[in-house]
Parts: sequence; structure tokens; C-alpha cells
Amino acid sequence: MTIAMSLIQDDWVAQKIEQKTDKAWTKHPETNSAFDVTTAVPAGRRAGGHTMVPNIELPTYNNATMQFCYKTAGQSIDQLRAHSGSGGMTSSLAVGKKHEVPAGPPSCGAFKQRANPPNSEFRRFYERGDLPIQVEHRGVHNRIGWKVDIEKLDYHHYLPIFFDGLREKEEPYRFLSVQGVCDMLEHGGSKILPVIPQLIIPVKTALNTRDPQVICTVLKILQQMVVSGDMIGEALVPYYRQILPVFNIFKNRNLNLGDGIDYSQQKRKTLGDLITETLELFEIHGGEDAFINIKYMIPTYESCVLN
Repeated sequence: MTIAMSLIQDDWVAQKIEQKTDKAWTKHPETNSAFDVTTAVPAGRRAGGHTMVPNIELPTYNNATMQFCYKTAGQSIDQLRAHSGSGGMTSSLAVGKKHEVPAGPPSCGAFKQRANPPNSEFRRFYERGDLPIQVEHRGVHNRIGWKVDIEKLDYHHYLPIFFDGLREKEEPYRFLSVQGVCDMLEHGGSKILPVIPQLIIPVKTALNTRDPQVICTVLKILQQMVVSGDMIGEALVPYYRQILPVFNIFKNRNLNLGDGIDYSQQKRKTLGDLITETLELFEIHGGEDAFINIKYMIPTYESCVLN
């Protein structure tokens, strides 16, 4: 089963069997009918963009206790009146001063999903009718129909557009983009290597969404791309600083079920295992400089070649 068909099957299982609508495929409100185009998204909404931190009170460092604590509230008028404070009163009914609770570390939100608006280049080109693809509805499952031979395509133009659609989570854009990338990598050969620099920004944008489903799809595509031609793994080494930071964040995201069975390993949906497999392929096909560059970005990575 192809990567695109496995995504559709997972959505169907989530909707029909597990009844988990939050894990099913996304339906953006900007999407109209099949004969219209997607509503324009504001320029401020970009995929993987940071969100502004709200203006909240931050804790200050106390040199005496060597801890971060919040500032105490100022004295009110009632506290300044006679016999209203706790000082100078001998009665046991006096309420003592409350101790400050040290502030815990704030949540950095490293694993939080970021914005993924429906404004990919693939969606724009597909709705405009500029892509030579269509959906072929078959009896068992759908397939992608190419209107021209894949070998005759201009990879410098079409492959970056299809890669930009890897962050889509809405059908039919997701199916067409993922299956289109797989077909182009399978028949690309020597045409893929010159296009590598143009693929880094779409890959980085998809990874910055921090969406586990999108990251798993990108990892599988990267694994296929590394083995699809000569020198592709070595051509990716200079761009490790753009694509490996997200790998370092999710490298240990595995489920600890004890004696339980994690069926996502069989379906290749475990994020930590997929990242480890991808890094090992990068090292094997990346030449002699691959390991030291991976180790620089991911210090916990251990070589699968030297060991």
C-alpha cells in the first residue's frame, strides 16, 4: 500500500471505527466546492509560524532564595490602618504572612502544533488547473492519473510544488501531492539531484507545523528520496541545519506501554522510530561528513555505521 493510500485508510478508521473526528482529515473553512477556489488566507497566517506570547506577568529571580517567584501585591489601604496588620498584635488570631509559592518553569510549547493554513502552492496550482494530474476513481481505491509522461515533466518546476503540498491534510490535495511526489521520485532518476536546493524550504515548512501526521509523511518521503538516486544523500548534508532541528525535538517521542503492544510501529506511525530510521539512512547515504553534521544537530544520535 502506498503512503497516500495509507493516510486515507487511517482517516477512514478514525472516522468509522474509532469515532475520533479530531484525528480525521481536516476540513478547512476556507475550502469551497470542487468548482470554486479556496478563500484567500491573510498574509499573517503562515505555516509553522510562531504565535505571540500574551502579555502576562513573568516571575522575577529572588537572590535570597535563588528561585523565581512572582511579585507580591502591594499593601492595600486596609492594611495600613491601625490594628489591621500582623505586626505588633499579640493575639493568636492574627493571620500570618502567606509564603510565596515558587514559580515553576513555564511551558515552552515545543510539541504544540503550529498553524497550517490552506495556502500551499500545490493547492493554488491545482485549483487553477496548472498541474497535469487528476484523480482516477477505481473500484478498490483511487489512483492518480498523469496527463503526460512523468519522464517528460520539468522537475525544477513541478517537484517543489508537489513537495509544498505535503503539509496538506485535506482531500484530494493530500492524496494527490503525496502520491505525486512518490511517482516523481520513482521515475525521476538523475533529475532529482539538481532540484534538492528548491525542496528544502517546503520540507522545512511542513516540519515546522509540528503536526505528527505531517511529520510522519515527510519522513517517509525523505527516506524514499534519499534512495531514489545517486548523490542525493550527500547533497542533503549542507541543509541539515534547516531540517534536523525538528528531528531533535521529536526524536524520543515513543510510547512507553510496558508490556502492551503498540500497533503504530507496524503501521510506521511511531514518530521516534521513523526519525531514527531517517537519520540512519542519512548517515549511510550521506558520505563521510554525514555523521558529524548529524551529531552536531542531534547530540544524542549514535552512529549506525561506526558502531
